[in-house]
Amino acid sequence: MLVNRRLILAHFWLAFAVFGLALFLGAWQMLVRSPLYTWIGNPEWYYRSLTAHGTAMAYVFPTLVAMGFGYAITESALQQRLVGARWAWAGFSLIVVGAVTAMVPVALGRASVLYTFYPPLIGNAFYYIGVVLVVVGSWIWVALMSINLRVWKRAHPGKPVPLAMFANVAGSYLWAWTSVGAALELLLQIIPVALGVRTTIDAGLARVFFSWTLHAIVYFWLMPTYIAYYTIVPRAIGGRVYSDTMARISFILFLVVAMPIGLHHTFADPQVGAGFKFIHSAFTAIVALPTLLTVFTICASVEIAGRLRGGRGMFGWIAALPWKSPIMLATAFSFVMLGFGGAGGLINMSYQLDSSIHNTQWVTGHFHLIFGGAIVIMYFAIAYDLWPHLTGRMLPDLRLARIQLWLWFVGMIVTTFPWHWVGILGMPRRMAYFDFGDPAIAPQAFSVTLSAIGAFILLISGLLFLFILARAHAAPSTDAGAYRFSVAVHPVRSVPLALNGYAIWVALMIALTITNYGYPIVALVARQDTSVPAVYVGAQ
Repeated sequence: MLVNRRLILAHFWLAFAVFGLALFLGAWQMLVRSPLYTWIGNPEWYYRSLTAHGTAMAYVFPTLVAMGFGYAITESALQQRLVGARWAWAGFSLIVVGAVTAMVPVALGRASVLYTFYPPLIGNAFYYIGVVLVVVGSWIWVALMSINLRVWKRAHPGKPVPLAMFANVAGSYLWAWTSVGAALELLLQIIPVALGVRTTIDAGLARVFFSWTLHAIVYFWLMPTYIAYYTIVPRAIGGRVYSDTMARISFILFLVVAMPIGLHHTFADPQVGAGFKFIHSAFTAIVALPTLLTVFTICASVEIAGRLRGGRGMFGWIAALPWKSPIMLATAFSFVMLGFGGAGGLINMSYQLDSSIHNTQWVTGHFHLIFGGAIVIMYFAIAYDLWPHLTGRMLPDLRLARIQLWLWFVGMIVTTFPWHWVGILGMPRRMAYFDFGDPAIAPQAFSVTLSAIGAFILLISGLLFLFILARAHAAPSTDAGAYRFSVAVHPVRSVPLALNGYAIWVALMIALTITNYGYPIVALVARQDTSVPAVYVGAQ
């Protein structure tokens, strides 16, 4: 039951258009800082591009995917028309206005502050206002997810919430609370300085506020991917979910422990004490639990599919899997990249090991492998799976989809693995230029060149993805039937109350966040000697 197809398609198409633009910017950045290209001469152009790339990829693209997928889940899983469709369009419009408002000053060179805002650097106020509008538009989606679930629960008292919707609403609540940190930083600190109300800013406090958002936002990006793992993949490959209960526990764990962990990004910063850094490091280790639980559950679900397809023996089920299915292929690639990226994350979260790779290209490789690799490739899978139901037309050539996924996987490996290597060698990130004629860094030139080649493979893959979706609109009409989600091996007739609602888990999420961030924030707010003059960014 997909009634509001135009609404969902609008979110997806805008998301993928922004994604395509960001891919071009990323490939250009890789080229101009590599030995393959003569230096452009003006580093501001590089940071201008980097700000646009990061803002589009971090705030606009995944938010629109989560929202569009969320609306599709709401109508399909709950089997009811979306309540508040006009509000949904209003939220979408706010994101459009916000994205344009933010990107104009970036394009003019008035806000080259990267997506992390980087205080005491201060850009044009309209950049920050645009980001705020994007967040406000997404909060409308959060409210609509909660309202639609409440409407369904009133009509189905005592019934288990469908797994896809349970996970979808959990993701929306995570985002609502995650985004508060950056919102506080913008509204209380950065925007007043950008408007000239103040001329100084506490950069350390700003970093603490942003750390509230900085790591937990990754799990918001991950939520559509994990929803696809549990509710699309088993059905698409002819299997069943190994355990509905384990799936719900995974999403609850993400909701609770993904929030109070961001201070591990400030290990090298003096404004936070070692005690709180240790606490956040420990919680960062705990957040591996829902991922490990997911890996086990999805591998078991995939094995069920292989055995239902006739696979025998200890590993015979692997060969029986439908490897020509884009969903199966994307899932396998996503798991490989999630494994490598997650292992790198364990290094980042270690208080001792982080000092070796802090602010090096290792970090860039890690988060691109997680987001651009494991997460985005499943965004492709979601689009491929949904498109026939949104357009009424089948994807014309699955062979092209398989080629596109292979290109993305290979491109991401070629891009990120060399980044990890040069990071170990000490190459800093966020640098606009490297003099590869210097004997000290000349040995790294080959690795940087490989990364640049990988970026262009990714660009080709991304353009092929957009071509496949656009071409599908011209395919012959077909009846794709109702959009369905995976079912569990054991039919779900009832679930414990704690696994069918969020009150206790949201309360725990908020309490842990306040516990882990409260004292550092209050201690910094109480100090009068930590502010520094703002450095205003403008076109050169």
